[in-house]
Amino acid sequence: MIETPTITARSSETGPYPWKNDRPYNAYKDYLKARFDGRLQKVSVDAGFTCPNRDGVKAFGGCTYCNNLSFVPPYCKPGMSIAEQTSSGVEYLARRYKAEKFVAYFQAYSNTYAPLEYLKGLYNQALNHPKVQGLVLGTRPDCVDSEKLDYLESLAKDNYISIEYGLETINDQTLEDINRGHTFQEWADAVIATANRNIHICSHLIFGLPGDTREQMIETASVVSKYPVNSLKLHHLHIVEKTTLAQQYKRNPFPVFKYHDYIDLVIEFLQRLRPDIMLQRLVGETHPRHLIAPIWGVRASQVQQDIEKEMRRRNVWQGKLYQG
Repeated sequence: MIETPTITARSSETGPYPWKNDRPYNAYKDYLKARFDGRLQKVSVDAGFTCPNRDGVKAFGGCTYCNNLSFVPPYCKPGMSIAEQTSSGVEYLARRYKAEKFVAYFQAYSNTYAPLEYLKGLYNQALNHPKVQGLVLGTRPDCVDSEKLDYLESLAKDNYISIEYGLETINDQTLEDINRGHTFQEWADAVIATANRNIHICSHLIFGLPGDTREQMIETASVVSKYPVNSLKLHHLHIVEKTTLAQQYKRNPFPVFKYHDYIDLVIEFLQRLRPDIMLQRLVGETHPRHLIAPIWGVRASQVQQDIEKEMRRRNVWQGKLYQG
């Protein structure tokens, strides 16, 4: 079952958009605020996982663009137990954001890539914290099976459970080139297997991967809209230090997004996206000390504001060109 967003009444005073806060797209954070009656904060934890394209099961080296140090928050201490990381993170984020409700975000690498009994022990450590409302599990589509999904479905009866499948691109050749080790069809199969279990399904997309054309990136909206996805995270390609892609870029620089070109692409993408799919993120962000390119000199929040502003200027919104 596809979750539906909270809809507010249309008004000539507030504009043509049916979503809360009159945004020109369907924002996930508005959904969370309505569902949990206030702010819900993610607490990142690192369980020490790896990936099948990193440990040799499918390949070595991982994705060519991946350096987990470029996005793991400073409070996340992988040497600590999950229970200790959860408590430490809750304390830090409650102090910083005045939040009272949390989900444990298993973020680094593939967080379903282990035997089920081992996963149960890790997940339960986080869920045992009294302020934790559920789990968000970052993983790959080739790292789930029916047994794991059955267990997550059982957890979802009393907790908010979200699973984030990295897709990155619908182009199988690009997936091979960046050493993902899975195909688009494997992503589709995992999404279908996860549907109708009361599990929130999120997927990640990276725009600007070498080999992907602008037309393919825009087409991705129509393709993904055919599947029971609840939300998306959009990222522009980052070239970060200590990655295979960084070595390739330094040897033979390839085009990366200019600021306004990225904004234009996202707007074209959103117009073709199914209206009930929520957007968790419109742009990625990497710590400047890791980032090689592109250098825009603005924070993600400013990119989001500029996308919204330009959508209003053009009088467009998510789903305006969607054809179901």
